[in-house]
Amino acid sequence: MELYKGRPENTDGREEREVKVYDLLDSLEIEYFRTDHEHADTMEACNKIDDVLDVVICKNLFLCNRQKTVFYLLMMPGNKPFKTKELSSQINSARLSFASPDKMLEYLDIKPGAVSVMGLMNDKDNHVKLLVDEDVLKDEYVGCHPCVNTSSLKLKTEDVFGKFLKAVNHSAVTVVLKGE
Repeated sequence: MELYKGRPENTDGREEREVKVYDLLDSLEIEYFRTDHEHADTMEACNKIDDVLDVVICKNLFLCNRQKTVFYLLMMPGNKPFKTKELSSQINSARLSFASPDKMLEYLDIKPGAVSVMGLMNDKDNHVKLLVDEDVLKDEYVGCHPCVNTSSLKLKTEDVFGKFLKAVNHSAVTVVLKGE
């Protein structure tokens, strides 16, 4: 794996959803670094990606309420355990569960394994609420996928939670997860 600045020189063979992310980031003049890799489906693979990017890729969870009427994208540090009860009380939701892959594809144009804040660019009707653990906001950079799990990005946290979210008409709700 190598670290590159910006989009790939040649986008042939890349999924349209990935190229759309690069197009948007470039149009917003957001600087980013990228690495390409095999499907990252083990912690060992993720650790290698983190080393190349020099950032910890966020754990991104696509959640919904019991009635499946309210959807959330939760960004949290990859090494922090997720406790449903801890989050539910902060957002006044009786119970949270993982949302279906169908809803993930419908609202974010993302498949399981590639969930990312970048998918909010596809949520034109704001079906998904962004929740972010306070620890994510403390780092200078954030790591995420460009809507596919064969590449990973490193972006300035202030650009993601400033320029990017503003451009895609979303905002973030900060939550505090202890993971204990």
